[in-house]
Amino acid sequence: MARYTGPMSRKSRRLGVDLVGGDAAFEKRPYPPGQHGRGRIKESEYLLQLREKQKARFTYGVMEKQFLRYYKEANRRQGKTGENLLQLLECRLDNVVYRAGFARTRRAARQLVVHGHFLVNGHKVDIPSFQVSAHDIIDVREKSLEMTPFIVARETHTERHIPAWMQALPGRMRILVHSVPVRAQIDTQVTEQLIVEYYSKK
Repeated sequence: MARYTGPMSRKSRRLGVDLVGGDAAFEKRPYPPGQHGRGRIKESEYLLQLREKQKARFTYGVMEKQFLRYYKEANRRQGKTGENLLQLLECRLDNVVYRAGFARTRRAARQLVVHGHFLVNGHKVDIPSFQVSAHDIIDVREKSLEMTPFIVARETHTERHIPAWMQALPGRMRILVHSVPVRAQIDTQVTEQLIVEYYSKK
């Protein structure tokens, strides 16, 4: 299963947004890496579009081919393509686990999913890209409840903001998905219309 394993702080600095969440290295140096990082570069329309696509891709930990498949599916659905794209990304199982506060980062959430610690509607799912739907119930497997990541998640859960489209029950380590998120409920710092413009020229 392909995934980006390089330095995320460098990507955050290149794209101008904290892709990890609480990245001290980015906060200390929020300008592009390299010798001329603080200099000004002329930003073309294409560069702005590409940057937004890369922001979304690295934020959710998706490779290029998979991201293109998400775009094609979003374009096929009714409604605004950009909003559909963000909905598909938000409804990935690893992202839902992260949003619910059961993992500190999306990378950590992905690893927990891959290791088979979650049940969706009573069935074990170990695919990070699994699409969660409205009214799904996600549980941590009983055998995994006393593992360190989940003990920490229970102890620190009050520190996390949980989106309105889901409900997290840390005492039972359960996530209730009430609905598919609308754009106003997605706080990812991405201008999705630029992504649509990027792919529409391909």
